[in-house]
Amino acid sequence: MKNNVHRERGLGNDGAFIAAFLGLGTLFWLFVAGRAQDGMMAFHAYIFIFAFITGLFSLLFYATGEKPENETGYVTSVVKAGVFASVFWGIAGFLVGVIIAFQLAFPDLLYFENAPWTSFGRLRPLHTSAVIFAFGGNVLIATSFYVVQRTCKARLAGGLAPWFVFWGYNLFIVIAATGYLIGVTQSKEYAEPEWYADLWLTIVWVVYLFVFLGTIWRRKEPHIYVANWFYLSFIVTIAMLHVVNNLAIPVSLAGSKSYSAFAGVQDALTQWWYAHNAVGFFLTTGFLAIMYYFIPKKAERPIYSYRLSIVHFWSLIFIYIWAGPHHLHYTALPEWAQTLGMTFSIMLWMPSWGGMINGLMTLSGAWDKLRTDPVLRMMVVSVAFYGMSTFEGPLMSVRKVNALSHYTDWTIGHVHSGALGWVGYISFGALYCLVPWLWKRKDLYSRGLVEWHFWISTVGILLYIASMWVSGIMQGLMWRAYNEFGFLQHSFVETVAAMHPYYIIRATGGSLFLIGALIMAYNLWRTARGDVYTPKTKTIDTASAVPAE
Repeated sequence: MKNNVHRERGLGNDGAFIAAFLGLGTLFWLFVAGRAQDGMMAFHAYIFIFAFITGLFSLLFYATGEKPENETGYVTSVVKAGVFASVFWGIAGFLVGVIIAFQLAFPDLLYFENAPWTSFGRLRPLHTSAVIFAFGGNVLIATSFYVVQRTCKARLAGGLAPWFVFWGYNLFIVIAATGYLIGVTQSKEYAEPEWYADLWLTIVWVVYLFVFLGTIWRRKEPHIYVANWFYLSFIVTIAMLHVVNNLAIPVSLAGSKSYSAFAGVQDALTQWWYAHNAVGFFLTTGFLAIMYYFIPKKAERPIYSYRLSIVHFWSLIFIYIWAGPHHLHYTALPEWAQTLGMTFSIMLWMPSWGGMINGLMTLSGAWDKLRTDPVLRMMVVSVAFYGMSTFEGPLMSVRKVNALSHYTDWTIGHVHSGALGWVGYISFGALYCLVPWLWKRKDLYSRGLVEWHFWISTVGILLYIASMWVSGIMQGLMWRAYNEFGFLQHSFVETVAAMHPYYIIRATGGSLFLIGALIMAYNLWRTARGDVYTPKTKTIDTASAVPAE
């Protein structure tokens, strides 16, 4: 006889711990809100209170809900949420990027004196954090939760902890983004959020590490696939970088302002050790993990050389961590430290291209799929952009080249060739793979829309990086040009005026990239709904189709 007794799910140890933590957190932020020394701190305190109380009610509904028949399969709900958040934050970040690109091209058109939150100085960190940490971070968390389960043949560890990671991380994004707009910043590149946001992210990140390690610990597959090594290095190293670079002393427990534990050249070295390795371990190793799983899976081919992937991993993580000082050429940093950063940057070329070759050669015997599978083509092009960026980076780290490139738009072009071409395309490819797999659809709603996305955004990337290359090299040459009397030949204003056409081209290229992302969002939405694209066919008049006598 079937048992129809209602079975409540209950919280479990993980849920009870999270509930206790959220309860104590609510009390703490109520105290801060009551004692806040500035309006910005009070605003963020109320956001935390709202988020924590919402979390407590969600746990209550979860605990009293009916327990499903089977909770032993892979966890997919949190990955689905990660896909949705990735698309949302991606479009938001790309949109802000287009806005600030047009602000640089037409400063009078988009200047609002009575709305300081619309200024370039506040929107620019909003753009960088949205595309790197909001879009890229959600892609990495979602794909890592998906990949580690399937490569370990084990359910995601931690019970409700993965949901704590997802919501906690996105709460950090909201705190950081609103902080930029209202003027809360510690003025560190890629590390602008203040001390309380940094502490919250540290807690979330430690839980993320435990969830990932716990899943590997309970694996049924004895071998740890190389993608998990790349994910693990990304999680561990980012934790170390984040904690050290954000060491600070708050002025007050109820105030938003803090002072860094470092000063002078030590602060500069710590900051660029962090910033360059954020590129190395957030935007490189994490997305290489995506490459090592999704390209072989999509191509239905094994990775070209597993031995090369292991060499790639260990050489990359040992060399990358030393390359940061190349950002400080011709500064007060000792010359030996500058040379050390330059030397390791040049050495970095070899493992980077080893990984690129491994990704591209995985398609050996399956190159014909590039004609029929635009998703695979997008991921392969991303690997090509990775190879190009990892050649250009070591080149720009050479002191003589850096003398021309530093502080110019050439650096902007280099960064965006990697960000849009490598990170953007490999992320889009992973999202195009995940949605049909997670929602159990036979295929995407429309492969034709993927084609449109690919070509529109590729043209956009090329316009962007080519305009910035030309603008940056021209800018550097104009800055170092002297007349026969030994004076500077061009004023700074003249260089700005000369770059104006290239800024228009840059904004146009960014707009095309945004249009491609919107096409992707529509395609993924229709795929998740289960819609099937039926192309319209033209009716043929059979009578007129009869050949003449």
